[in-house]
Amino acid sequence: MKYKIFTLLIIATSLLTSCSSETVHYVNIETDFGTMKAELYNSTPKHRDNFLKLAREGFYDDLLFHRIIQGFMVQGGDPESKGAAEGVRLGTGGPGYLIDAEIGAPHFKGALAAARTGGASNPEKKSSGSQFYVVHGSKQTDQSLDGIQSMKNITYNESQREKYKSIGGTPSLDQDYTVFGELVEGFDVLDKIAAVQKDGSDRPLKDVKMKVTISN
Repeated sequence: MKYKIFTLLIIATSLLTSCSSETVHYVNIETDFGTMKAELYNSTPKHRDNFLKLAREGFYDDLLFHRIIQGFMVQGGDPESKGAAEGVRLGTGGPGYLIDAEIGAPHFKGALAAARTGGASNPEKKSSGSQFYVVHGSKQTDQSLDGIQSMKNITYNESQREKYKSIGGTPSLDQDYTVFGELVEGFDVLDKIAAVQKDGSDRPLKDVKMKVTISN
C-alpha cells in the first residue's frame, strides 16, 4: 500500500512539473539592418506553431517588409513580395489559409502580431497565414490610454500603462489583432527599418528583405 502511494506521488509530481515547464520558442528575423530576436507566446499556440512551421520550411527567406509606417509598425510576410518589381503594391498574398484569432496581448513596442483582413468580411478577426508585423509605435500618455479604454471598452492595469508610457506601442490595435510574440533583442534594428524612405504606398524605396530562422 505504501509503495502504491509513493508511486502515485511520483507520477503526480512528474505531471505537475511537465505542465509548468513549457518550452519557450525563439525566432530570429534577419535583415540587412541586423537581426531581431523574438519570443513566441505559448498562450497563442496556433500562431506559434504556424510561425515555427513556416520558419522551418524557409517560407520567409527573401520576403520583404513591404509596408512600413514609422511610429506604427513594420509589416511583411507576403509571399508575393519575393522578387517583386519596384513599385508593385503588395500585401494581398498568403499561404492559402487563415488562422483562428487568439487575441489578448497588448501591442507594446516590439510586439510580434499577425496581420489580417479588416472589416465586415472578417468578423471573427482571423489572421493571415503568413503576414505579420512588428509594432514600432510611440510613447503613450494616461490621456491617450483613457481614450482607447473608453473607445474599446477595455481596461489597462498599472503595469500595462507604465509600459505603454515608457517604451510605447500602438494601443489602437488592441483587441483587434493577435499578438503572438515579442522582441527580446533588436529594438535598434526595428528603429532602423521603421526609418527607411518609402513610396506613397508605404513600401520601402529600397527592398528590406528578411530571413526567419528558429533560434535557441
